[in-house]
Amino acid sequence: MTASTVQHNLSQAEVGAQTRERLLDAAERLFAENGFAATSVRDITAAASSNIAAVNYHFGGKHNLYHEVFRRRMAAMRDQRIASIRQVQGGANSLEGVLYAFATAFLQPLVDRGGGRLLIELISREMLDPQLPRELFLAEVVGPVQEALAEAIMTVTPGLDAGPARLCVVSIVGQLLQVAHRLRRGELTPAWGAELPPLPDMVGQIVRFSAAGVRACARKTR
Repeated sequence: MTASTVQHNLSQAEVGAQTRERLLDAAERLFAENGFAATSVRDITAAASSNIAAVNYHFGGKHNLYHEVFRRRMAAMRDQRIASIRQVQGGANSLEGVLYAFATAFLQPLVDRGGGRLLIELISREMLDPQLPRELFLAEVVGPVQEALAEAIMTVTPGLDAGPARLCVVSIVGQLLQVAHRLRRGELTPAWGAELPPLPDMVGQIVRFSAAGVRACARKTR
């Protein structure tokens, strides 16, 4: 069966959905490589084997396409992190188990050459040339993930209240962001990267340090 025959047998809705995904995939790669301003709609449609009318039909223009690229990738990141938390929360796991699962999921995009890595590149480009509402990342990723982690921490730490749990989450995320920054800098500057401890050692230190802090907060609230 030829490609044209397969295309003919697809419904209009299926063809439209495939076109939309091709546009998102192509736009994601080009925005990550070149940034928003340096990527034209023609660049995207050429890479997606589509046309400008399809961009306007599915997204209403380049800016909305850029928004949707971020929403799709951020949703995947959010779901991955929350799933890692829920998975360990549902079993007989320790506080260290919850923290280790979250830290691993948080840092995975930095060592992943796939979609997670593309999001890191997109965020870097966005920081240099902001195009998105400032609250988008907070609403789509940060808020839901931090609430899920706070809930999981309370589940495995008797006596820990919601307020202190949320403060602990802020501390944990801050440590992970520092590691992420160092890893990113290490990639750009090999001499800097050579001085970094192995990633498992850094994750283990964060887990031990944070677990002790969480338990201290729980004792303080009793």
